Amino acid sequence: MLRLGYDESFGTKRMVYGALIAYFGVLLLLGLLASRRVESLSDYYVGGRRLGYWVAAFSAHTTGESAWLYLGLTGLGAAVGLSALWVVVGEVLGVCVAWFLMAPSFKRAADRSSCITIPDYLVYRFSFEPDSSTAVKLIRPVSATVLVLFVTIYVSAQIDATGQAFEKFLDWNYYAGAIVGFGIVVTYTYAGGFFAVAWSDFFQGLLMLVGLVLLPLFAALAISVRGDGLGLDPVFLNLWGTDGLTLSSLLTIISYAAIGIGFLGSPQVFVRFIAIRDQLQIRSGRWVAVVFTLITDSGAVLTGLLGRSLLVGMDGDFSATLGVSGESVLPMLVEHLFPPIVVGAFIAAVLAAIMSTIDSLLMVGSSAVSRDIYQQTFYPKIDRVSLIGFSRKITLILASVALAIAVMVATLAPGRTVFWYVIFGWSGIAATFCPVMILSLFWKRYNAKGALATMLAGVIAVPIFKFLVPLLPRFGPLLARAEELAPSFLVALVCGIVTTWMTNDQEPDHVSVASSHQSLNVKSQI
Repeated sequence: MLRLGYDESFGTKRMVYGALIAYFGVLLLLGLLASRRVESLSDYYVGGRRLGYWVAAFSAHTTGESAWLYLGLTGLGAAVGLSALWVVVGEVLGVCVAWFLMAPSFKRAADRSSCITIPDYLVYRFSFEPDSSTAVKLIRPVSATVLVLFVTIYVSAQIDATGQAFEKFLDWNYYAGAIVGFGIVVTYTYAGGFFAVAWSDFFQGLLMLVGLVLLPLFAALAISVRGDGLGLDPVFLNLWGTDGLTLSSLLTIISYAAIGIGFLGSPQVFVRFIAIRDQLQIRSGRWVAVVFTLITDSGAVLTGLLGRSLLVGMDGDFSATLGVSGESVLPMLVEHLFPPIVVGAFIAAVLAAIMSTIDSLLMVGSSAVSRDIYQQTFYPKIDRVSLIGFSRKITLILASVALAIAVMVATLAPGRTVFWYVIFGWSGIAATFCPVMILSLFWKRYNAKGALATMLAGVIAVPIFKFLVPLLPRFGPLLARAEELAPSFLVALVCGIVTTWMTNDQEPDHVSVASSHQSLNVKSQI
């Protein structure tokens, strides 16, 4: 692990910190430039719907990948070997379904309704039901409240990862690192809104892509020069896991692949489809998104596996070298392979993965409070300038709450891992919103009561499967191998379908998003 203390030369420290200062400078410059383009709430939250496909695709998937990619997935690759590639399979499938099947119809509905948030879209989708006015009125506050809850948890996980990144790479105090990273990302997000977020995501996505291409290549070259082969137990090369094909390993594989469910309607991803310029940009952007996901995710798994070979080998002590979760593999491998200036660039890439998620989530959470609760529920006639100012304040408040949660979790749970802390927040958002988005786009008869049941079931199921199911006698530990996302998603999906069947007496001809030409009365307010 890189230690930039008194034992390091001044030149070494200068190169590493020089790379980091350059990176942070670019982010702050993007925030400053973007702040000059924010003239309306639509500009602040969806970039005025003017994103090109390169920026939209990179922004969508740097948002979805986060610290989980650089620290969590590389650690998983080191801990379990090639079976971690099931994560790649799940994510690529999720990205394909989102961009090829869901994005076109969602974009048409979003443009027709002039929505700028996912709750906006959901209200629009169910506003044509003649007998569900109460349920429709509940859609916005319920979806916005749930979104703020899980977004705050997710942001806290990213802030925690920021502190761990500074600690693992630079031997900083964890809390100092978390606060520094928090301060930078909040500054440019507060100033520039979605414009700053999208363009910083594009820049950060390039860093992530280059880093996860170069690192496994250089690791493989180092192993080749070493001349004694991969030097790993063959079980780490088994796609079914270290235990082979068993029920337990199958459930674990399901938990890995299910991570891709989060791309099928998570607000932080789908708001990019609102912001992208048009359908042509979606058709071009989907290939960028798929290739980006495939390369970065595969690179992370291979980095972990090859890092285990170089740093631990066949007979080394894995836990003592890389930690129980293996999440120290990337910082240790970078130090092992590269000079200080490149180490600084890799630290920037790790922070890019983290910050690209924090900024996007803050925008989503802030829009839920400012747009869906404050404006739409209480102050529909608030003027544009006041609303943008309020939105910036909410962004700062949500970030501060997330920082407090991250510090509390770090203090109370020192043995946590980045991978599963992040996945809990990701699972909460995915289980709540992905089933409702899928059903709203593909099932004409789906109604507002079904949507409410879907979201509430997802909210309740995630903590149950995370904390209570593992405590069940006999089968609890086995079922826990599937983790919380897949079963919570299925429970929410079934609840939405059953509730709709029980409450929907209407024919499906009037409930189609694709055929409707009505619009929310929102254009004058954005």
